[in-house]
Amino acid sequence: MSHFVEFSLLITLAASVSMFMKLIKQPLMIGHIFTGLIAGTFFASIVGSVEILSLFSEIGIAILLFLVGLHLHPKNIKQFGTISIVTGFGQVIITSTIGFFIALWLGLGTLPAIYVSIALAFSSTIIVLKLIGDKGDIDSLYGRISIGFLLVQDLIAILLMFMLPLVASDSLSVGSITTMFIQGLSLLVAMYLISQHIIPRLNNFIASSRELLFIFTIAWGLGISALFYFFGFSIESGALVAGISLATLPTRREISARLTPVRDFFIIMFFILLGAQMEFGSIASLIPSALALSALVLIGNPIILMSIMGALGYKKKTSMQTGFTVAQISEFSLIFIALGYKLGHLSAEVVSLVTLVGLITIFGSTYLISYSDQIYKLLERYLGIFERKNTKEASEENKNYEVVLFGAGHVGNKIFRELNKQNISHLIIDHNPGNVQSLEKEGFDIQYGDLTNIELIESLNLSGTKIIISTIDDPDSNILLFESVRKVNPDAIMIATTNADENALLLYDTGFDYVIMPHLLGSQHAASLFEQYKFSRDGYDMMRHHHLNELRSIKFS
Repeated sequence: MSHFVEFSLLITLAASVSMFMKLIKQPLMIGHIFTGLIAGTFFASIVGSVEILSLFSEIGIAILLFLVGLHLHPKNIKQFGTISIVTGFGQVIITSTIGFFIALWLGLGTLPAIYVSIALAFSSTIIVLKLIGDKGDIDSLYGRISIGFLLVQDLIAILLMFMLPLVASDSLSVGSITTMFIQGLSLLVAMYLISQHIIPRLNNFIASSRELLFIFTIAWGLGISALFYFFGFSIESGALVAGISLATLPTRREISARLTPVRDFFIIMFFILLGAQMEFGSIASLIPSALALSALVLIGNPIILMSIMGALGYKKKTSMQTGFTVAQISEFSLIFIALGYKLGHLSAEVVSLVTLVGLITIFGSTYLISYSDQIYKLLERYLGIFERKNTKEASEENKNYEVVLFGAGHVGNKIFRELNKQNISHLIIDHNPGNVQSLEKEGFDIQYGDLTNIELIESLNLSGTKIIISTIDDPDSNILLFESVRKVNPDAIMIATTNADENALLLYDTGFDYVIMPHLLGSQHAASLFEQYKFSRDGYDMMRHHHLNELRSIKFS
């Protein structure tokens, strides 16, 4: 059987299993692991090309961690706050400590127990964001706290990625540690200098072409990963650092949106390979151990987090809902265990054990997060021990943009400057890197992005936005924008722009509240000038002077 046929059959099986997972409302990650388990057990021939699956898996992991690094913007790190740092570090330390002793009690050796305990401590950023996003709770207090400590966990992951080569070294000594430290520090300094002084200068050139931006970011992420691997560090650590080095670019959101589908495809191969490596015959014997470890994650982790948040003065419902977001192990946990297996530290049985824990906890946490409101009503009377008398939630604030504007051109420029005069909070999305750079310097909240990129639109938090304005004359893109916004915010006022009468009718039929037609507004304005000034040269000279000043104030690129 050719590799093409093998791969096609595997993707077909993965799609079939994924549809079943979607039907029972489970994360597709579980379906991908089951795909590998089914294929490896019953259709071994279609996973015969292990080398290809391994390569795709490594690419998927690298892109996944690159995107994690891309979201570690300094502004986000500053916004972690005490609660995110305390819960992030506190939960990881407590869970890994308890997990270590449980693993020893289950008969694992010291090194495997360390790996397993660390794997139990991390929660899935992808799954949590998906579930709370589906509930519309991204903007809630517990949602923001969850995102904060998940980012803290990602920072801890970076440190672990750098430590693994030292643990794996056969000749561990003061000299080797010093050499590794100097090499790592040199790479980080070099990456910092490049990210601060070279990449920003290239950004406008690269971002001027969507295709160039796409291929550059993939080349950058994989290239830096390979560089770190050459110097003895893990591919994963290089990918994280590569992402962090681009985290301050105005194009970071566009990069993330473009690479997300690529990540999703390649990471599927990782989970399929992980499932294929599970030994179906030994699963029954692993169930008792998996249930014991899963209990720590599904029950212990929420209790640990609720205790920490209660001590910090948060209400019991916020604490419980936040606690449920850590009731599963993450994709990083599985990557970490797979890396331990690749380094020879872990047996296939331990990989199967942690993968089984992943299946159980991801399955269980999906229902805990999705039905947290109903569960709270059942448990409310018993949760008083996690709440202090003086809570601090009332002091928590969250910034929402009242207006989101797509396009900073002639029409958009006039709009956002008027919004600025009236102190109306607004976010600008524009695809011209020159506009983004100049308006950022002026102090406007602006992000690089393309209205045609549906992933970008979905990544924006538009649930609380009052008015959404598109000054882009593209009816298809505007209709996509309308449909995406209506899913999360049915009450937002939607305004679009077009120069064609038939497109204006189409946009009104779609449901837009108002359609800007520049040529029509221009002719109306010209008519009003004639009505006001008639044959007065002084009047037209005054308008000419005003118009020239306005044109000169616009930053053309």
